[in-house]
Amino acid sequence: MVKRTYKDRADYLIKAVAKRRKMIKVMAIEYKGGKCSLCGYNKCNSALDFHHINDKKFGLSLKGLTRSWEKTKIELDKCVLVCANCHREIHEGISQPPKVILE
Repeated sequence: MVKRTYKDRADYLIKAVAKRRKMIKVMAIEYKGGKCSLCGYNKCNSALDFHHINDKKFGLSLKGLTRSWEKTKIELDKCVLVCANCHREIHEGISQPPKVILE
């Protein structure tokens, strides 16, 4: 039997955290409707972003997706799901999030 090393354990943990973050992002995308709320884009999950409307406690980038699902859902309720292009347009003032979500 081969003895496990610290490096083996570290590599395992890095992969496990990456897998969990990816899983939480898929769950978050499904929770928010699975497509861009502005244009309907849904081809690539990594091209979908969460735009905070107000009261941001923590970011929902991949690093923020290590929190519990319950805490993540609370933060998602403050966001709209948009594709990367629409997200940039919102920040440039070209587009606005749907009014239904803002109310």
